[in-house]
Amino acid sequence: MPAASTDTTAVSRVSLMSGDAYRESLRSYTPKVYVDGREVASVADDPALRPGVNALAFTYDFALRPEREPIALATQSRRRRVVSRMLHVDESAGDLLNKLEAVRGLCQETGCAQRYLAHDVLNGIAQATARIDDAKGSTEHRARFEAYLAHVQDNDLSLGIAMTDAKGDRSRRPHRQANPDTYVHVVERNAKGIVISGTKAIVTGGPYMHEFLVMPSRSMGPEDSEFAVCCAVRVDAPGITIVARPAGRPGEKLEHGDALFSRRYGQSTAVVMFDRVAVPWDRVFYAGEWEHSHVLTYSYATHHRHTCIAARAGFGDLLIGAGALMCEANGLDPGRKNSLRDPMVELITITEGFFACGVAASVYAERDPHSGSFMPEPVFSNIGKLLLATKIYDMHRLAHEVSGGLVVALPGPDEDHNPATAARLSEVLQAAPDIPYDKRIQTARFIEDLTASYQGGWYSVISLHGGGSPAAMKQEIWRNYPVGSKVELVERLLERGVLHDEKRAITKNRQPGKCCDTGCTTPGQPVMVALPASRNSTARR
Repeated sequence: MPAASTDTTAVSRVSLMSGDAYRESLRSYTPKVYVDGREVASVADDPALRPGVNALAFTYDFALRPEREPIALATQSRRRRVVSRMLHVDESAGDLLNKLEAVRGLCQETGCAQRYLAHDVLNGIAQATARIDDAKGSTEHRARFEAYLAHVQDNDLSLGIAMTDAKGDRSRRPHRQANPDTYVHVVERNAKGIVISGTKAIVTGGPYMHEFLVMPSRSMGPEDSEFAVCCAVRVDAPGITIVARPAGRPGEKLEHGDALFSRRYGQSTAVVMFDRVAVPWDRVFYAGEWEHSHVLTYSYATHHRHTCIAARAGFGDLLIGAGALMCEANGLDPGRKNSLRDPMVELITITEGFFACGVAASVYAERDPHSGSFMPEPVFSNIGKLLLATKIYDMHRLAHEVSGGLVVALPGPDEDHNPATAARLSEVLQAAPDIPYDKRIQTARFIEDLTASYQGGWYSVISLHGGGSPAAMKQEIWRNYPVGSKVELVERLLERGVLHDEKRAITKNRQPGKCCDTGCTTPGQPVMVALPASRNSTARR
């Protein structure tokens, strides 16, 4: 994709779906989906998947709110089309900043908006196909991707990311697996396209997406060329079977107020099995180019870790707000009580600390020389994701610390309606005289739902491993951080006179100071859009 255009030709807006239109669109698809051992007749109408469908529907309605347009929508300059931010290939550092704000806003409401993964993969594929074409001296791969991107944007689709393979024996490369179907691979090529088989093990929101983007989960060697495949398929293509978990906590005490958050919003994850699925050539972005497989995995991982920072900041906003409400309901003021103020400040520091890494990764983004799209700075992206991955447990602990043990010691919600106990409980469990019992208990159950339930455990695991394990992030930080520049700085100050040596391992990774070469006027200089005052009602400030 090119850099942002200066052309003043009028732009047109794609036809954006509403949340209800999204639900209706799902009814025109017939994927083979199993949840809890039963086949799902209608994804849009199944109670076990409703919280996940609700979460995606919210992303559609969010983009239609006039006050959210500056961050929820973006202009794809090549086509002069205003499209969903979730389907945009970034053309400036400002795009990356606006994506952070959009994702944070979405996750403040839904916990995990899920649809943003499409943005991350589309950006990765844009970079990978451009790199392949430049190496081959062709335009074939770029053209296929750009045509598909237009299709996705114009139809405002939701895309499931089929990246993580089942993997089988982790010590063996794909071509050495006893069962080749532990990785998705090409089993046939013909005049119409390719045929793929294999298994993707963790597909976010799999049942209620429109299409799957299939991509490799690792770098490949020459023997793994048939496993180096990137393509797009409809979720109901013949040969696809989706085995999914319920989304959120859809069946728990709906009538009495348990699972206050996750009965409304949640996320299903799926194992997706491909059994000789035919993919036409116009949906194949590459197949067999093993030497370029690392470009997509690296680009996607960097974009996704950058996005995850915003997603978990939105979740942090929920914990900060709920923690403050719980302090108030307990009759205590964090401003006057150090034992509450300190953990609340720590929770704020953690949340805004990793979000600041996302902002820095946006500001220091660089234009990809092949695709023209903008890539978040990898060190800050990986540091931010590493912080949220490891600090999510501290975030839960701090919410518990300021809330008290009542979060998990409360009687069940049925007792709120028990004539033998309800009146007495409401008297003795009220704390602050101006905060009704039911408001205090509702807040406690909200925190329990987010931090101490099945759903709370899910948030922990997805934060830790989503976008790669902490070990993967540490590897990228070490690989990209200019340790060599710091070593040579100290050696210069020690007056050792040691010259730079490319063969010396410790000084191999170098880069100039962030601003010393070009100053702060690099192409795509970020310009953060101003949001209306109403933003303050939901955002962090």
